[in-house]
Amino acid sequence: MSTLLDSGVKPYNHYGAYLKEKYKGQRVFKVIVDGNFTCPNRDGSKGYGGCTYCNVDSFTPDTARKIPSIREQVESGIERARRSYAAEKFIIYFQPNTNTYAPTHLLKMMYDEALSIDPENTLGLSVGTRPDCLDFEKIALLESYTDRLDVDLEMGMESIHNDTLERINRGCSHDEFLSAMRMLENTKLELCVHTIFGFPWETEEMMLAYAEEINRQKHIKFVKLHHLHIVEGSIMGVKYKREPFKLFTIDEYTDFLAKFIPLLRPDIIIQRIFGIADRELLIAPNWGYPKSKIQTHIDKGLESRGVKQGSLYFG
Repeated sequence: MSTLLDSGVKPYNHYGAYLKEKYKGQRVFKVIVDGNFTCPNRDGSKGYGGCTYCNVDSFTPDTARKIPSIREQVESGIERARRSYAAEKFIIYFQPNTNTYAPTHLLKMMYDEALSIDPENTLGLSVGTRPDCLDFEKIALLESYTDRLDVDLEMGMESIHNDTLERINRGCSHDEFLSAMRMLENTKLELCVHTIFGFPWETEEMMLAYAEEINRQKHIKFVKLHHLHIVEGSIMGVKYKREPFKLFTIDEYTDFLAKFIPLLRPDIIIQRIFGIADRELLIAPNWGYPKSKIQTHIDKGLESRGVKQGSLYFG
């Protein structure tokens, strides 16, 4: 017996369907750009060592990082997307590190260069950052692109609990997240918030409370939901190897999402529903499936549990 999932209809608002509808069936692909940024929690501005779940190897000093130019990255990313995924249109995605952590005039030079490579086929700009690395000048810069592009600003909220943020050496409080959200209250930008579920000291009740906080921010359009995974080169990785702690199994995570998603505002679009790490870096949890099978397993599990996004939301 066929199900809605067999027809591509998921029990939540998923990003693929959103892109397909918005761009009238064109194949849209995100091209990742590494702008060689660092982080205030790593360069001493706020702290050293970074968040405890971060892979240190991804944040080596600028002098040691040999990365292609922005132009080379965009050109090769577009070529690869066309060849491997038959992509037609592109969103330029400044993803690694903190992509607003530089003077505004330098940010403009970098964004402009990336967007100039294939302007006829570039539909959007996506920028990942921390809440404490935004100000009105940088917001205005990003908004200046909205007359011709969709601009998605992605911020790591991670947890709503300050105790957790301190324990993971985040260097950024939840109050700072809320302050950033107030700055963005009337923005033209499309806001995406990133969360991590599964810190071993957080209870299910604590994690489910993330939904209420997200729902409260009416200008949040997208979310990325990740489970905690432990990677080589991270402080958490060292601790886990010494004394392993409880992490989600794939079915436990699906069970959790089956409780969380019904609480989430029904208009929010879920860009990602689980985290993924390179196989050679992943310590735990190893669910034993490639990315596509994890997605299918979770989606089928949610459907079989009768999940519907927003069914328990009363706004």
